Formats: sequence, C-alpha cells, structure tokens
Amino acid sequence: MNGPSVEEEVNEGEGQSDDLGSGLGLRPETRVERRANRRRARGRRAFGCFAGLISLVVVGALVAGAALGFGKAKDAIEGVFSAPDYTGEGTGVVQVEITKGQATASIADTLEKKEVVKSARAFERVARDDPRSLQIQAATYTLRKHMSAKAALALMLNTNESVKVMRVSVPSGKTKAEVSVILQTKLKLPSGQAANAIAHPATLGLPAYANGNPEGFLYPATYDVPKNANATTMLKLMTAKYASIAAQLNLVKTAQNKKLDPYQAVIVASIIAGETNRKQDYAKVARVIYNRLERGMRLQMDSTIHYVVGKDGGVFTTPEQRQMVSPYNTYKNKGLPPTPINSPNVDTLRAAINPAAGPWLYFTLVNLDTGETAFASTPDEHQANVNKLQAWCQAHKNRC
Repeated sequence: MNGPSVEEEVNEGEGQSDDLGSGLGLRPETRVERRANRRRARGRRAFGCFAGLISLVVVGALVAGAALGFGKAKDAIEGVFSAPDYTGEGTGVVQVEITKGQATASIADTLEKKEVVKSARAFERVARDDPRSLQIQAATYTLRKHMSAKAALALMLNTNESVKVMRVSVPSGKTKAEVSVILQTKLKLPSGQAANAIAHPATLGLPAYANGNPEGFLYPATYDVPKNANATTMLKLMTAKYASIAAQLNLVKTAQNKKLDPYQAVIVASIIAGETNRKQDYAKVARVIYNRLERGMRLQMDSTIHYVVGKDGGVFTTPEQRQMVSPYNTYKNKGLPPTPINSPNVDTLRAAINPAAGPWLYFTLVNLDTGETAFASTPDEHQANVNKLQAWCQAHKNRC
C-alpha cells in the first residue's frame, strides 16, 4: 500500500497535536512556570483582600464624614427654621395696639417689637395651630413682656383681662357736636351721655378763658380710654391734652405779647382749621385774618357760616346762607365769631399765634383735589384766582 502504517498514523496524530499548539503560538506550561503562576495568583488574591479592606475603611470614613456633615447641616437648618420662644407668663406691663384688618404676621411682628414674644415666628406657629387666633380684634391690649407665644395668644383672646383700655381717635377740626357723636359711638355710651356731659362743662377742666364753653378745647388726638369709661372721663382727657399743648406752645403769653386774647387765638386757629387742610398755608391764612381785622374788613369766611348751617359736603356757601342773621356770619358782621368753630390742633394753634409776614387780604382754593390755595393782596389779584377756581370747577363737574 502507498499509505502509512497504523503505527505511523498514531505517531502522526501526536505530532499533529503539538503542531496545532505551535501553529497558534502556544505551548504547554513547564513545571517551573506552573509553580510561578500559582505564586503570582496567591499574591493577587492577597492584594485583593488588602484592597478590599482599604476600600471598606475609606467608605466607612466617607459615611462617618457624611453623617457628621449631615448633623451639622441639620443643626444649621434647625437654626434657620426654629422659632425662638420664651417660657412662662411673662413679667411687667406693655400696651400693644392692634389695628383693624391687621394680619396675623403683622400682629406677630408687633408683639416681637414690643418684646412680648421672643420671635414673630413662634407666635405665628401658635396662631396657625389655634383657629381662635382669627378672633383677635382691633384694640389696645395690656400684655406682659417675655411671654411664651402660647401664653400671649391666650391672654389676647381673654379680652376681659387684656383689653383694659379703648383707643379712641378724634380728628382735627370737629365741632363739639361732632365730638359728641364720635364718643357716643366709639365708647358705646348710654344714649345722650356725651351730649349731656358737654352741656355741663363745669367739671371738664376747661381753662378760665374758655368762658365755660368746651368748643375749641376738646383736643383732637388718639386716646387710650379706660375700659367702661364714661363721657366725662373722656372729655377730661381731651381738655387736659389741650392744656398740655397750650403750655407747650406757651400760648397765653405768646398771644398776650402780640396783643391777642388767648381765647381769640383759639378762635382764629379754629377758622384756619375750617378754611384749609394744608399745613404750609396755615400761617398765611392767619395773616389774612389779622390783616383784614386790622383794616376793619369783614372776614367773609365760609367756615363760620358752615358752623351754623352745616357743610352738607360742600366747601362753599350760597348767597342765601351769606345773608342769614347770625353772629357767626362773617359776611355780614365785622370781627371774629363769638366762639371757636371747631377743635384746632397744635399746628393751627401755632399758626394763630405766629402768623406769616405778608400783605395778603384774600385767599381762595384753586384746586379742590390738592387743596392748593392762592393768596392775593388786591381785589383784582383775588378775582384772577377766583377765575382759576371757576375754571377748575368747570372742568370737574359736580365737585364744587
């Protein structure tokens, strides 16, 4: 046969096996190489364990650091959002005014500023959790300093204890009749009590030069009146306030130095209050009054007629009203009216005893919206100003 023998085929197969590995660039490991590889494997396993241990240490450190950082962050967050608060019922006495429509946040700010509560946030939180906080009314509250927010809210809700005074405001330029209505309404007095007290002024503490008439001496201001006070108590507060302001202005002596009767000064101040509401014009109006009196001119002030007939929402008088018979009609009578026509404030009282220097004999409003007033020294100048007023009225129908 031309083919190999069986023995040759076997030997050829063994040779082919070696040749396959050789053809791929591989060869069997020697015994020495196997021992070296086992040593390297054991080294890698040892290093892996060591690296794992190191990783655990690093991760642990990171976790610990994160925990510490979170604790500090938590403290910082709590510091930002915490609500510092006092404990207990507080000490001392403090008056706190809460106005109509004041929101809870604003009330809380007021209490913090007055040192009633330690923080506005503490009061807001307590109020938010107590629906009764919506019942807080406008009033003057008698509270204590350094109260817990909960105690402050509880005391405010207990008005029998916390509302010991009532705050009453009387605007400037009101007549005694108007003051009577204000007191009657705000103090919720028995019917007619305020008017009756005004009609019996002997106990009201009026100055001697008032001639027993409270008109002009019921000083316009805001008063804290004891709870359940009667009309006489309130009126005494008003006349006492007038006395304080008059002393502050040194009204009696200053008027006398200018050859004025102090009562006449109060009358002039009341006319100023009735004629203009712009503070910068008060002293000039006073000068017009004195200049006209010195020249024997009638004052011709609408405010003195309004005192008798009422204002009815207008600022002017009618020809018929200017013809009425009354000592308060300064269109027909020379000199001042017999009494003040309202309650002047400190600024009009000051102007009455410290008139501006100037030759003016006339004045008129020229803009009812701004209260702008024009002054003149001659009839022609005054007529030009009246024309301005008429033009304004023409441009603003139903306003004059």
